[in-house]
Amino acid sequence: MNTTTIQFYRLRKKAIVISLLIAVIMLIAKLGAYFITNSAAIFSDAIESVVHILATSMAFYSIILSSKPADDSHLYGHGNIEYFSAGVEGLFIIIASVYIIYSAIDNIIIGTTLKQLDLGIYIISSAGIINLALGLYLIRMGKKTNSLTLTADGKHVLTDSFTSIGVIIGIVLVLITGFQIIDPIVAILVALNILHTGYNLIRGSIGGLMNETDKALLDKIVECLKSKRRDYWIDIHHLRFWESGENTFLDFHLTLPYYFNIRESHLEDEYIETSLQVGIPNAQARIHFDYCTDNLCKYCAYKDCKVRKEEYSISLEWTETKMLGEPIEPKGHIS
Repeated sequence: MNTTTIQFYRLRKKAIVISLLIAVIMLIAKLGAYFITNSAAIFSDAIESVVHILATSMAFYSIILSSKPADDSHLYGHGNIEYFSAGVEGLFIIIASVYIIYSAIDNIIIGTTLKQLDLGIYIISSAGIINLALGLYLIRMGKKTNSLTLTADGKHVLTDSFTSIGVIIGIVLVLITGFQIIDPIVAILVALNILHTGYNLIRGSIGGLMNETDKALLDKIVECLKSKRRDYWIDIHHLRFWESGENTFLDFHLTLPYYFNIRESHLEDEYIETSLQVGIPNAQARIHFDYCTDNLCKYCAYKDCKVRKEEYSISLEWTETKMLGEPIEPKGHIS
C-alpha cells in the first residue's frame, strides 16, 4: 500500500472505533431512559442504537477487509465490500423501523403509562447532541478518505440524532397536553424517517455494485482532462470509470499522432495518471492509444507536426458527451 492508502486506512479505522464506542454508550443511556420512562418513542431511539452497533461492527470489518491489497482472487482489490456494508446497514435500519412501528401500534391499542419524562428528556437530549457531532465527524472523514462505509455510518448517526430530536419534541408535547398517545405516534413518525434513510443506503449500495455513474466524479475527471489537454491530444472517447474503496479505475481511448513511439505514449500515460491523482486520490488510468490518420488533421492543433495533410480548422470541444461517446473519425490503434 502507498502512503496515502495507509493514512486513509488509519483514519478510517480510528473513526469507526470511535463510532462503535460511542454507540455502546448511547445504547446504555437510551435503554436506561426507556426503563425510567416507559416511553415508546424513547424505545424507538434505543432500537436505533442497537442497529447502529450492529451496522458499525459490520463497517469495522469492511474497512479492515477493503484495506487489503489486490490478490489473485480479487484483481481490483477488496473495496467493493464497502457497498455490501452500506447495504447491510440499510437493511438493519429498515428492520428496526418496522419493529418500532409494530411496537408503537401495539402501545396505541393496548395503552401504556409514562413516567419521569423530564429525566428522559435530559438523557435523550445529551445523546442527540453527541450523535450530531459524531455523525458530522464521520461524514467529514468519509469524504476525506473516500469511504462509502464511513459516510453511510455518519448518515445513520445523523439520523439517530434527528430521531432524538423528534423523540424530545414528542415527550414535550405529552408533558404539555397530557395526551400520552402522542408518544407512540411520534415513535411511528420517527420510524418512517428511519425507513427512508435505510432505503437511501440500500439504493446507494446497489448503485455502487452496479457501477452506476457518479456525476460528481465524472465532472472531476472531465475537467481534469480538459485542463491538462495538450495540443497533440487529438481525441478522447469511450471514457469509462468505476470506484472500489478508495480506488478509482478509469479507461479511455486517446488519439495521438501516428509517429509517436511507445516511450512517448507511455510518458503521456504517466502524465495523465499523475494529473488525475491531484484531484482524485488513488486514480488508476488505463489508456488505449489510437493513432491519427490523414482525415484527423483538421482536428489536430499540434503546431510542430511535419506530416499534416490538412490545416487545423475544427476546434473539438472536449465535453462530457464527447468523452463518453464515439471517436470523431475512424481511427487506428497501437496499444
